[in-house]
Amino acid sequence: MMSQQCQMGAELDNASLELGEEKPVQKTRFEDLRPVSQGLAYHDSGANQDHSIPIGFRTLSIQVTESLHPTKGKDDVVNFFENLTYHTDDVERLCKLFGITPERGLDKAVAARNIQRDGKNTIAQAKPRYIWKLLGYLFGGFCSILWVGVIIFFICWRPLSDPPSPTNLALAIVVILVILSQAAFSGFQDWSTGRIMNSILDLLPSECVVIREGQTSRIPVSELATGDVVMLSVGNKVPADIRLIETSGDVRFDRAVLTGEAEEVEGNTEDLGETFLEAPNIALMGTHVTNGHAKGIVVLTGARTVMGRISKLTNNTKVKPTLIQQEITRFIRLIICFTVILALSILIVWLAWLHRDHPTYMNVVSMLNNVMGCVVAFIPEGMPIAVTLTLSLVARRMKSIAVLPKSLATVETLGCVTVICSDKTGTLTQNKMTVISAGFVDETYTAQQFQEILDEDKSSERVAIRQLHQAAVLCNGATFDGATADLPLADRQVNGDATDGAVLRFTESFGNAPAIRESNSQIFQVPFNSRNKWMLTMYADYTPDTEPSEGNLMFIKGAPDILLPKCTSYWSAVTNDIQPFNSEAKAKLVKTQEAWSRSGQRVILVCMRQYAPSAAVGSNDFGPEIMRSGVENLIVVGLLGLMDPPRAESATTVSECRRAGVRFFMVTGDFGLTAAAIGRQIGIITTHAEPDSFLDVVKQTSELPEGPLPTCRDAKNRIQRSLVLEGKDLVQLTERHWDVVTRYEEIVFARTTPEQKLSIVNALQTRDNVVAVTGDGVNDAPALKAADVGVAVVSGSDVAIEASDLVLMGSFDSIIGGIRLGRLVFQNLQKVIAYLLPAGSWSEIWPVLLNVYFGVPLPLSSFLMIIICCFTDLSPCLSLIMEKEEFDLLTLPPRNHKKDHLINLKIYGQAYFFIGVMETFTAHSMFFLYMWKYAHIPVRDLFFAFEKYSDGFYGHTAEELAHFNAVGQSVYFVTVVILQWGNLLSVRNKRLSILQADPIRPKRRNPWLVVGALIAFVIAIFVTEVPGIQKLFGTASVPLEFWLIPLPLALGILCMDEIRKLAVRTFPKGPIAKISW
Repeated sequence: MMSQQCQMGAELDNASLELGEEKPVQKTRFEDLRPVSQGLAYHDSGANQDHSIPIGFRTLSIQVTESLHPTKGKDDVVNFFENLTYHTDDVERLCKLFGITPERGLDKAVAARNIQRDGKNTIAQAKPRYIWKLLGYLFGGFCSILWVGVIIFFICWRPLSDPPSPTNLALAIVVILVILSQAAFSGFQDWSTGRIMNSILDLLPSECVVIREGQTSRIPVSELATGDVVMLSVGNKVPADIRLIETSGDVRFDRAVLTGEAEEVEGNTEDLGETFLEAPNIALMGTHVTNGHAKGIVVLTGARTVMGRISKLTNNTKVKPTLIQQEITRFIRLIICFTVILALSILIVWLAWLHRDHPTYMNVVSMLNNVMGCVVAFIPEGMPIAVTLTLSLVARRMKSIAVLPKSLATVETLGCVTVICSDKTGTLTQNKMTVISAGFVDETYTAQQFQEILDEDKSSERVAIRQLHQAAVLCNGATFDGATADLPLADRQVNGDATDGAVLRFTESFGNAPAIRESNSQIFQVPFNSRNKWMLTMYADYTPDTEPSEGNLMFIKGAPDILLPKCTSYWSAVTNDIQPFNSEAKAKLVKTQEAWSRSGQRVILVCMRQYAPSAAVGSNDFGPEIMRSGVENLIVVGLLGLMDPPRAESATTVSECRRAGVRFFMVTGDFGLTAAAIGRQIGIITTHAEPDSFLDVVKQTSELPEGPLPTCRDAKNRIQRSLVLEGKDLVQLTERHWDVVTRYEEIVFARTTPEQKLSIVNALQTRDNVVAVTGDGVNDAPALKAADVGVAVVSGSDVAIEASDLVLMGSFDSIIGGIRLGRLVFQNLQKVIAYLLPAGSWSEIWPVLLNVYFGVPLPLSSFLMIIICCFTDLSPCLSLIMEKEEFDLLTLPPRNHKKDHLINLKIYGQAYFFIGVMETFTAHSMFFLYMWKYAHIPVRDLFFAFEKYSDGFYGHTAEELAHFNAVGQSVYFVTVVILQWGNLLSVRNKRLSILQADPIRPKRRNPWLVVGALIAFVIAIFVTEVPGIQKLFGTASVPLEFWLIPLPLALGILCMDEIRKLAVRTFPKGPIAKISW
């Protein structure tokens, strides 16, 4: 009857499907609803915005509740959904409304028309808040204090200067240009990095299983249309708002993404609920299927869904700063504090001393220029650009190694990881299971032998073998994708998990599996989940004369250690009848299980029984009754052994992680012996002795000393043995037990539940470990979210990908590339900062201090300070971000993010008190040399000259003295630029000599160093030789010898750092090594 009515619905006038009048949906009369999309009568212009992203990757946290004072936007949304009636309409009427049948689904032409009318099934992305971004670019970081400089320079131009000073006006304009260039560059890099990240995001698959024209197939989520019939299974993210029409009886949804509540919600087809938002028969877009499976009809897509409409209210989410951003902010604040202190000290000295004792030496304008010279000098204005470029480069490199970080700082965090907890199936293994063994209590066969025996059994004498084949066919949740049904068996795509897929291929390869399925009517199913560790199917069982039998036929398959205690009899392959499952039979079965497990096979026990439920099939009480009473008095049918081969790169990945100082643990729901066998194959367990067990942990706990234990970051504090623990052991662990467990070098955790995986992560984190978790299943999601870095594989479930911080798009060993890149990014940023500080900060502040405190004519002007920071230093420092590894970074231990900061005392010592002192002393010496050689003024008379450095000083006019000072400042400038070449070559290697790692040979080749140095040289020539620049900013041409003398001095800086590196390499525990960066 329902089928006839649904077919009648298919004959509805298509013109009625395209009506789009916008009028309220009346709740009182169903007939007022427009066919197909009357929830779509609320069609909103946001539905077809260009700014959209795949639904699978937009995460919201929304609380949909009644409030005493609701906002208007949220109130409108709730009112809209309160008027919908999809949850109260029966299935027949829904089919008529959408013109479909549950078995056939939508026609492709109708689906295309619905998509054209409603838009793609995507959620409108919030438009960027460009005003706030622009303000951040213009006033964030160092720019805030530079704007103070702009204001002061303008004040010094007028009214303080009479006549107005064009130099101060020009300096104000130059600083504005610096700010604007930084803002423009940051904006461009922000856009560029976002474009790269979005291009990687597009590589992620986001698909769903639909029925169209009677064929089950996978389509992109964005191509889903209203009226589509969608198949949901455990691990899926719900792709739209869906009315459930069939369920497995135990389907549950995690609605935390919408409600913020961690408690799962049961889904069913009977309970209608009070409103659309609360109805258990509605699966809402973005929620996760955590258990069971279901079939449903898409009723709302894209911007009209609950998530789509409320997402407009959640565009003000504040982004939490990342670790690397916190480090950079810390550095900026530190520099600004030092700058303010120095500027205030100059102001105080001028007010308390210079203004009183040397009134003609420094007027208000000169004092303010010195204050701003101090500000410009101490702030490395080029650093924000360098950091921005570095992070942009990270995005490009991550794309090249097929890794998607959801935030760029995730990569740097990978460099800090000390423990990786990895799931086995689908992560360490290929998730391509194959049945290789089949057996009974009293017989075992290879898969090929089993097939041959069944094919040869023409007279059906081998009842036990036929029973195992039938049970394997009927107790299975996998199906072949209709689009690949015509392909050879091995090439067909399977919808379902890997275990069911392997059993499906096995049973389809012999016998008559389709006939078995057609002759049995399934009435109930409990899919496999990580808590129960078994799957159940129930079939209506009738005798040939149509009289009801003793009950429905039930099949269960799952973990032997879970199901064996519930078994009371078994099928014998020898006698071909049912025998009592006594202790002898159990010992035989366990022996077979352990033998297969030791060879790395996953062992599945297949059982059956007759069961007559008291509750009606499909009722709310039916599922709980089966869970409570159904899985008892089981008959053992047989065993299946499946092999999931390790990924080719798994062993290499484990080995490389160990070499990087990262412990690699396996955390799996599989049997302990199977997990240990795979662990040995891929190198997680390397010891030849039997692994320790829970009893060994208890023994070592009793021997622990009192008080806190030393950190296990140091390998010498670890237990250099292997350990295998199962879930039953984990529930017995105390905190002292965990102190022992977390010190083992090699661990396999088996038979774990999602909650136990989470407790493992928490136990490691509380003991000073930075934990990365890799996984692909729903059961991995809690641990992925709790980990410092959650890593999902792209072939994993939607839930796992949603919970992760980083997605591996290619092979598993790309995680090694992520760790290596994380460490390289951090080191290169340190090199950039160590390069910028000597000239862009230290060598610039001392001329100001000498001028203020010692009365020396200013050796370096504010304009030339700006040129050093923003131009001549910038191009060489950018070449440093292109540096390759100085050495194999995987030989370093993981960085302690609590102690090893981006900027530390060792870097300050290197930049200020080693390289900085040499550059400052050399540049001042060149300034004094020029003044002595050309102006014939000895150094001693330049100190404390104050107002004496004026007309008549050493027989020179004021104009001549100004010219000498201008040339001396340019000499100082040129000297610093050239000395930085030596710093550039030295800072690129922390420990290695340039003879070991030069920039020419292929291993460390970096042609950008030469390009950067040449650009700085050209800028220096332009600034000092162009007449217009000379006139406006007071620069002057530099005598030729002062271009040449700094060259060997730059080489001297390189040689001095080479001596430091030699001392560090020769005496790695000596005093120099301890203070070296």
